[in-house]
Amino acid sequence: MEVHKIVIPTPYAVGDVNAFLVKGDALTLFDAGPKTEEAYEAIKWGLHSAGYDLKDVEQVVLTHHHPDHAGWIDAFPGAELLGHQYVDYWMKKEPEFLQYHERFFKKLLIEQGVPEKYVNRILHVKGEIELFGTIPLTGYLKEGDEVPGHPGLKVYETPGHAQSHLIFVDETTRECIGGDLLLERTSSNPLIEPPLDLSMERPKSLLQYNESLKRLKNLEISKVYAGHGGELTNIEPLIDERLEKQRQRALKVYGLLQTPQTNFEMTTQLFERIYQQQLGLTLSETLGQFDYLVDQGMVEIEERDGIHYYKKSDVSRFASSEGSKSLNKTGY
Repeated sequence: MEVHKIVIPTPYAVGDVNAFLVKGDALTLFDAGPKTEEAYEAIKWGLHSAGYDLKDVEQVVLTHHHPDHAGWIDAFPGAELLGHQYVDYWMKKEPEFLQYHERFFKKLLIEQGVPEKYVNRILHVKGEIELFGTIPLTGYLKEGDEVPGHPGLKVYETPGHAQSHLIFVDETTRECIGGDLLLERTSSNPLIEPPLDLSMERPKSLLQYNESLKRLKNLEISKVYAGHGGELTNIEPLIDERLEKQRQRALKVYGLLQTPQTNFEMTTQLFERIYQQQLGLTLSETLGQFDYLVDQGMVEIEERDGIHYYKKSDVSRFASSEGSKSLNKTGY
């Protein structure tokens, strides 16, 4: 692939986000930064350095719907806008979806034992919605598709960090435009989001994310053009490292779980210094670890008055001797 990287500033702790301009039968920009003036200027400068203007971009393709990636699709009104169908919920921002989104999270937060004063705080944070684009997609991409104008650039669905997450693999060079699936310096957060079918059944984001990482490992990728930081070539060892660190985080939660606790109670232990400032993010992280432990048979859920309490299972029922030894490893 002929790839030109554009580095775009964001207002987030993660720092800059990357967009990638790819010249094929069509001139395509993968991702479009947050909707800030600084990002807009960076996109214009990046295109100019490659010899193009905004009007030259024929299509914008999104790896996922998060605002640091999907903001400036508005800058390309004449271009085709492509991504996962889920992206359109955030572009259109229809009242029915926003109301459903609030109902979904209110129910979930109550189940996870979050006090009412914190529930209201999380539900009424709306600042990020201004950093999304406002133009609906002109077409959808799904598993197995080819990106129009780029023969052999195949679409893979990789949910976990986002329910809309896609990666794009060149079947000849094995290069991959990877969004936030695998990053150079940090693990992506598997964020809690409503499901694709807009039901009240919560996707288990961390389990999805782990499976997406394993899938990437099996694709024999030569290079990942990542959504943040530098490009990646030592991919398989990095994935193994990330999966092991995640397992260690889950085992720390297991070690702290001496009596049945809610997700909120465990979050206040794990993140006692920052949970009030980043409650949504920290609750999501802790819930992911509980999902992992439940999936492994190490923890069970007990419901009391509509609230979920997590408690240890009988380890002897499921653990091999090797697995039992690993339970002593409880550090991050």
